[in-house]
Amino acid sequence: MASFTGLSQRYDPNTRIGKLSVLHCSAVLQQNVSSTWMMEPAVKSQEALARIVEGVKKFQAEVYPAQREMFESLKGRQQPMAMFITCADSRAVPNLFTQTGPGDFFVERNPGNFVPRYGDFVGGVSAGVEYGMLVLKVPLVIICGHTDCGVMKGLLHEEEVNGLPAMQQWMRHASEVRQRIMRDHSDAAQAEKLRLITEYNVLAQVENLKSHPSVYTRILSGELDVRGWVYDIGDGSIWAADPESGKFARIGGESGH
Repeated sequence: MASFTGLSQRYDPNTRIGKLSVLHCSAVLQQNVSSTWMMEPAVKSQEALARIVEGVKKFQAEVYPAQREMFESLKGRQQPMAMFITCADSRAVPNLFTQTGPGDFFVERNPGNFVPRYGDFVGGVSAGVEYGMLVLKVPLVIICGHTDCGVMKGLLHEEEVNGLPAMQQWMRHASEVRQRIMRDHSDAAQAEKLRLITEYNVLAQVENLKSHPSVYTRILSGELDVRGWVYDIGDGSIWAADPESGKFARIGGESGH
């Protein structure tokens, strides 16, 4: 991947030069971002805020009163039935497509639904896994990818993430997945490559998750099950990986990939 070193220079953000440096770096990044990833905002900020506030008012006036007992039961503790690791994509809403509610999932979201291998990167994902395993002691972890994932597209076409240095670094947690696609499926159609890399990434992140001692020891003791899914945004289907073969089959359906 292309590298970006313009942000590595030290500066004092409290000075005029420092502020100009921040603005300059931001402008450079904007210029370098692929047009494929650039989008116009769907609404203006004030319109977005107004819609969100209206939702808050509706929740307080209608939803909360109707489920007050349930919310009150959650105010002192959480005891989720699963940890759900999925992408930050706004279209992937786990509680919606699983028809679950507050308190059911301990959720970790990040671009690409990545789980860095243990010791490779210490950050929010590692902390979340540790908390889920050692404090909440969830009995199930689901790692869920989805169709039309921008990060998967970026893995297939690295030029699309030029100008996104943080994303470039983050995507290294799936570098082996990209290598597998380019090695074994270089002649496949683009749609097929995207489907395959989405599935392979889920399988790879499942293995990365197992590298965490808090996860591996609980699997060995029979306390934990780990599953890999792909959510199809367009038709609402869920494809689950067989733990033994790694092949994906539609939940509630007969057909498989």
